[in-house]
Amino acid sequence: MSARAVVPVRVASRSARPRLLGAVAGLAGLVLLSGCASAPSDDGGSATASTHCARMVTNSGGLEDRSFNQSSWAGLQAAEADGVAAQVLVSTSETDLAPNVTQAVESGCGFVLTVGYELAAATQEQAAANPDVDFAIVDETVEGDNVKPILFDTAQASYLAGYLAAGVSKTGAVGTFGGGNQPPVTLFMDGFAQGVEAYNAAHGASVRLIGWDPVARDGSFTGDFEDVNKGKQVAQALIDQGADVIMPVAGQVGEGAASAALDAGGVSVIWVDNDGYDTLPEAYRPILLTSVLKDTEQAVREIAVSTTDDSFTNEPYVGTLENEGVGLAPFHDLESSVPADLAAEVDALRDQIVAGSVTVDSPDAP
Repeated sequence: MSARAVVPVRVASRSARPRLLGAVAGLAGLVLLSGCASAPSDDGGSATASTHCARMVTNSGGLEDRSFNQSSWAGLQAAEADGVAAQVLVSTSETDLAPNVTQAVESGCGFVLTVGYELAAATQEQAAANPDVDFAIVDETVEGDNVKPILFDTAQASYLAGYLAAGVSKTGAVGTFGGGNQPPVTLFMDGFAQGVEAYNAAHGASVRLIGWDPVARDGSFTGDFEDVNKGKQVAQALIDQGADVIMPVAGQVGEGAASAALDAGGVSVIWVDNDGYDTLPEAYRPILLTSVLKDTEQAVREIAVSTTDDSFTNEPYVGTLENEGVGLAPFHDLESSVPADLAAEVDALRDQIVAGSVTVDSPDAP
């Protein structure tokens, strides 16, 4: 996950947002940095590094975060099939961030992808100084004629997750927590809260939401996105208050919630960003109800390819239910625990959100 820096957005004349399809995949093999290799061009020759070479810079969460670093890298690697030579610089601390962006630019590559709010300032600085390089940044908005923000309206899909959670809860309480009180995190939590409210209104129920107050804009947060033990402690506190479905919005910290749920018994987890059924250890599969998906992989792939054919623009990409940039994963092993009527209601709500007859609002919406 990522927080959002206070960086202004400017949308210039370079437009045309791509239509995205597909599901988030897991981590592919790591390419070591040893110079930027040339990629084959369409005519069978060799493309120049400045045109077809790409560098990605992770945030301080590292590469295998089971979140947006991992899925962004999978997308950039997928673009190799389309002639993009991809390599990654892994940040392991805040001191790595700006130097890694500088190194990515100095590689001579024509496309630099950065991930998360921690890299916003460095991205803006390097983009301004290198107008001939195309930049994109995930889960953040940065100003620049050569910078494309990659954003996701996760509240839409989280609304469906909240409705589902309320519908399957046996205790009448569900919970959520975040890694930090920051817009890309609380956007998930806002949608989840509205979904719970919608279920209560539709069924005359009174399912409680623990861990987030959308009016006060405050709730349960671990304060980071790496410490799994903190995730387990916060999740256990939600379980102690009666929550039997928990949605952690905290990157790899969420694995602590899965551990707490498995230990508690009778508690399920909704993962975020990618399908936790595929990215978490198999031991957690029996407690994974679904996942709120961001198709970062496909977005990154298409944007990376656009830098090779002069179709790249700085118009923000916003993933929605309509363009399949966000969505819900299958129920997998817990499919039998979701009543058919409830699953049908969730499907209908998705169609209504796409049609505009149901609106999911959040002050953090992109």
